[in-house]
Amino acid sequence: MRTTVGIIGAGPAGLLLARLLHRAGVDCVVLEARDRAYVERRQRAGMLEQGSVDVLQECGAGDRLEQEGLIHSGFELRFEGRSHRVDLPSLTGGRTVTIYPQTEIVRDLIALQLTDGPPLLFGARVVAVEKADSAQPVVRFDLDGREQTLECDYVAGCDGSYGASRRALPADGVRLHTRTYPYSWLGVLADVAPSSDELVLAAHERGFALHSMRSPAVSRLYLQVPNGTDPKAWSDEAVWDELDVRLAAGSWRLDRGPVLAKSVTTMRSQVIEPMRHGRLLLAGDAAHIVPPSGAKGLNLALADVVTMARAFTHWHMSGSTALLDRYSENCLRRVWQAVYFSHEMTTLLHRAPDADAYDRRIQLTRLRRLTRPTAAAAEMAENYAGMPIV
Repeated sequence: MRTTVGIIGAGPAGLLLARLLHRAGVDCVVLEARDRAYVERRQRAGMLEQGSVDVLQECGAGDRLEQEGLIHSGFELRFEGRSHRVDLPSLTGGRTVTIYPQTEIVRDLIALQLTDGPPLLFGARVVAVEKADSAQPVVRFDLDGREQTLECDYVAGCDGSYGASRRALPADGVRLHTRTYPYSWLGVLADVAPSSDELVLAAHERGFALHSMRSPAVSRLYLQVPNGTDPKAWSDEAVWDELDVRLAAGSWRLDRGPVLAKSVTTMRSQVIEPMRHGRLLLAGDAAHIVPPSGAKGLNLALADVVTMARAFTHWHMSGSTALLDRYSENCLRRVWQAVYFSHEMTTLLHRAPDADAYDRRIQLTRLRRLTRPTAAAAEMAENYAGMPIV
């Protein structure tokens, strides 16, 4: 097989890149190791910045998003038994965020791809990316029990932190920055309508808690737990009881319902520098991971591929590699800003295992600054709503 851009991974980043390239007249092929059913039911983040919403609408994937997305103009910070609302439009010049599950974004993009897009091969497990530093890289993959090759001008690695793209990087050619936090999130998906119209982030002395939603009928909730926690060790009743304690504020009450799923997420940050090696360009989790406290992972991945698509389109139209040569530099400015914000939100809201009364007083002082009209509050809102994708 032969194409201009070989895309590894059919998550939101790979699929959006394929859509943008197709609309720009750039040939591409998408290789996905899993089958379609698996890809369309992977549960991931669901908060979209306005820039992400705009990109999805512009590329034709915004119909259901516009109908079913939940627009949020703020969120709540809870601590010391009180709730403090952060109004995004007043602090950001009118920006909002939208709740729309990543599973639905993937379904929308797959439907477009299969209807009028370039080839999308499910069950194509990439074995290796070879000759990335040459003029004609090769992607080797297994499909239907037979090894095949895809020759490309460029390869876009959108296959996560454990994918073949990461393995293709030379050990002496990249630098990995990493930070693992001393706590995790126990997440539950519950068949109950959300108890709040907006997200609630609680910094309780027993640990962080988050009230979120996937739809008007399904809630998504999280508890800070120690690293290594087995989700099976928490009964449904114990989860609800602890959420009640940590989210409590005034007369507000948390509605309970059947728990559909439980999982534990490790809190970590990771950044690969540079995000390009030869003709292999990385995007999304293949290049960087941020803790979910700032809800930046999905939005960063979409911003990466918008930048990448513009660079490929510029090269395709003019023959100039100027934008491709600056791809890593352009992306990393945004990435590190998101890493910084995610780190700040993580340390602001969570209780460290060795925290004492002094640490708690500092945490509460930081939180109180964000409930007043300060520059710190405006900066938090700006980062939460997200930078425009330019």
